[in-house]
Amino acid sequence: MNLIETSQAIQQGNVSLGIELGSTRIKAVLVTDDFETIASGGYVWENKFENGIWTYSLEEVWEGIQRSYAQIAADIQGKYHTTLTKISAIGVSAMMHGYLAFAENGELLVPFRTWRNNIT
Repeated sequence: MNLIETSQAIQQGNVSLGIELGSTRIKAVLVTDDFETIASGGYVWENKFENGIWTYSLEEVWEGIQRSYAQIAADIQGKYHTTLTKISAIGVSAMMHGYLAFAENGELLVPFRTWRNNIT
């Protein structure tokens, strides 16, 4: 895609957002329908040992996602002179050795258990 086609795809919402919650960074990419990466963002984080558990706070999860997205939005504005307002799809992946357990009402039941715990 050329610059004009990419800008039109962004304006029409024909882009997808990928988010990865890794063990040392949160990464995000924005791609076009033909899988061209047009922007990316990231946030460095580290798990913390709290009450005998290696964990990440949910507040930091959201902060990392928001900062990563803000970098993408700023990159889109700078490169394509358009505002990112619509996304057709969002995919999320996370570290394979960890989990979040929620109640039906969305309440976190236990702290985020990470790959560093031998109880995970």
